[in-house]
Amino acid sequence: MAALFGARVRRLRTAAGLTQAELGALVHVVSTRITQIERASGARPTLELARALDAVLGADDLLVELWPYVYREAFPDWSRTFMEYSERAVAVRQYAAHVVPGLLQTEDYARAVLGLDALLTGEEQLEERVSARMGRQDRLMSADRPELCVILDEAVLRRPIGGAAVMRKQLRRLLDAAEERHISVQVLPFDQGGHEAMGGSLTVLTLPDGSDVAYTEGADYGQLIEETTNIARYKLIYDRLRAAALPPIMSLDMVRSAMEGNYRGANVPSRSDRRRLAQEQLQQSSRGRLRGGGRRIPRRRPRA
Repeated sequence: MAALFGARVRRLRTAAGLTQAELGALVHVVSTRITQIERASGARPTLELARALDAVLGADDLLVELWPYVYREAFPDWSRTFMEYSERAVAVRQYAAHVVPGLLQTEDYARAVLGLDALLTGEEQLEERVSARMGRQDRLMSADRPELCVILDEAVLRRPIGGAAVMRKQLRRLLDAAEERHISVQVLPFDQGGHEAMGGSLTVLTLPDGSDVAYTEGADYGQLIEETTNIARYKLIYDRLRAAALPPIMSLDMVRSAMEGNYRGANVPSRSDRRRLAQEQLQQSSRGRLRGGGRRIPRRRPRA
């Protein structure tokens, strides 16, 4: 992708009748930087530089649209593969142990999370990462949007990343997202104790052909799982987490309580109460599926 980006810059520059030095002056970089970009050597172009080149060369956002793919090449092979799978997935199931998943992060929350990276080189790199993360959220609003099921560890709600105002806005985002028919949010409370996914986050993706891949991630590692046997194990782990988590209605009450700063007032129900509510919801779901001559009647999602 870096080579393709460079070829496009060279073609546009030549068509505009500009030398590398002239183009560099217009976008405020030295001519050798333009040479590096066109040869796909050296550091990858920043998003800011891609925007400047796009504007000067009249590329109609072509270079800006190519930039995320150039940016992605800086990641390890397994990470790039996971991103490609994510863009094609028809269903995304996630367990988040520490922070809200990227697909549901607000921009301020994402900036606070990404800014914690000890290897961050500066503000420009931070903004690049924030822009790339926000761009990946566009698919949730597209026609081929995936079903998104998110399980949040209770720690995610309790840790005020970015400060109280940023966290409150992020929790509001979770409540709003849960109103969408293709998004569900559940909370796994502390009182469930230990579980098989402790220490990291888990994502299971279902692809258009019906196959699945899994991805586990910790503070400084990530692993893509594509072997069928191992995927089955992680799917089972996810199903167990989902069964242990609070039902969606109770989960949103807990999110709302956290947003209001009243963690202890969340009134987490006992396990027996949860089982009873789950059975009632299952019975209601069964009664609502066939109504009026067998026609399937979709259930409305309760509004937060």
